Amino acid sequence: MTVLIITHSQDNESIPLVTQAIEAYGEKVFRFDTDRFPTEVQLDVYYGDSEQVILTTDDQKLDLSEVGAVWYRRISIGSKIPNTMDKQLRQASIQESRVTVQGMISSIRGFHLDPQPNIRRAENKQLQLQVARKLGLDTPRTLTTNNPQAVKQFAQECEQGMITKMLSSFAIYDQQGREKVVFSNPVSSEDLDNLDGLRFCPMTFQEQVPKALELRTTIVGKRVFTAAVDSQALDQARYDWRKQGIALIDAWQAYNLPQDVEEKLLKLMAHFSLNYGAIDIILTPDNRYVFLEVNPVGEFFWLERCPGLQISQAIAQVLLTHQQ
Repeated sequence: MTVLIITHSQDNESIPLVTQAIEAYGEKVFRFDTDRFPTEVQLDVYYGDSEQVILTTDDQKLDLSEVGAVWYRRISIGSKIPNTMDKQLRQASIQESRVTVQGMISSIRGFHLDPQPNIRRAENKQLQLQVARKLGLDTPRTLTTNNPQAVKQFAQECEQGMITKMLSSFAIYDQQGREKVVFSNPVSSEDLDNLDGLRFCPMTFQEQVPKALELRTTIVGKRVFTAAVDSQALDQARYDWRKQGIALIDAWQAYNLPQDVEEKLLKLMAHFSLNYGAIDIILTPDNRYVFLEVNPVGEFFWLERCPGLQISQAIAQVLLTHQQ
């Protein structure tokens, strides 16, 4: 059988790491870069006297009946369709391509790590907080709103200040095409006097939680991998360690969570029927473990370098153990 990896051509080294781990077991891997569809990759879905779904990329061809397991990583369907194309027609082409590929993924009978509906439901951060609280995990006070008055009232509850963040991950681009990611940022008193923009876009506000360490817990199946970093060592990383992700890349250390916290996180994963999740946690100076969020397709590759967590091996083992 073959493991199908669904991603895009600009994905990071997590793909070769898992590919190498799978091939070390003598199994086959087929990589589908979704940004190359429909311009460079062909897909034939036939339902007639028989069923046949064939994916063709370069000189490789895959009959999807041979797929025993699927790792859904990233998706960027239609991004290589020329921008010179009529805007409405281009959008229609992307939409039709997206529906075609999503239908293909849904029809694969093999094991999915994880099924798209499970991922989409788990990506709802408001639901995550609700479930986490029910399971007894510590969570920060949080407000999502487009109401300026509600923000000002919430600020009074946050004695140590508050930050603002987005529920969706996105970036904006300057005129030179450079990517600018929207990070978590502190809210100043001046910001509270300039909340008119909320009428165009709601935002999420959260109490500022004091940090002794920031933890990244990656769960694969029933295995729990946790690493810690002192984000407060760098001024620009105090509110969001990702701002100094490169500078901190060799500062991560393996960390053991208390058993009761691990058990609650595993129950959270079970609630969402997830086999994989990257979880962000704050360890406070008074030893509280504060759950922030779980990303069902979150990154892990840098943790393989330092502190050397064998996450790709665990992903390969789950895919191969459950393949159908």
